[in-house]
Amino acid sequence: MQHHQLQDQELVDLYCAGDEPCLEVLIQRHRKRVFSYIMMIVRDRHISEDIFQDTFIKVIQTLKRGSYNDEGKFLPWVLRIAHNLIIDHFRRLKRMPVVDGGEDFDIFSVLRLRQGNVEDKIVRTQVRSDIRKCIEKLPAEQREVLIMRHYMDMSFKEIADTTNVSINTALGRMRYALINMRKLIEKHDLVSLER
Repeated sequence: MQHHQLQDQELVDLYCAGDEPCLEVLIQRHRKRVFSYIMMIVRDRHISEDIFQDTFIKVIQTLKRGSYNDEGKFLPWVLRIAHNLIIDHFRRLKRMPVVDGGEDFDIFSVLRLRQGNVEDKIVRTQVRSDIRKCIEKLPAEQREVLIMRHYMDMSFKEIADTTNVSINTALGRMRYALINMRKLIEKHDLVSLER
């Protein structure tokens, strides 16, 4: 069986036993998700690249020491390391992270809105823009959970593991994020996504 066909835990075990290429497979497998997570919070490509590298340096050090024990939960474990490094970064800067969405960010890109005429497309584009502006106004913890859940398609267990909170806290943050989003949408009289 080739390396890319193995599960994360199998690759971790083989890497710890000295099969160096297994780490490269793990990094390539999860590179996009980990980097996207860092970039969405940090909003700076160079800093995100540094944090991404630091994340995998910590991963390597932990694996080499034999300290890894999150059986079958490799990605949430890596995201938790990245999350902690992001917090350290912002602590050094003495400010909170701001996830402003940016021009390319689209939390609802996973939605399959029905294809329509030019007018429908213009309305959908405006709705997405308005939703992004509302997301920017959410408190950092709520924004983070909303992004992880809808944009990164993470389970609440993965979100809880990554952010180092209980599942109930992650669910609560999501609940408040949705409540606040509804209030912002009503306050600004935004167009509904529903058809």
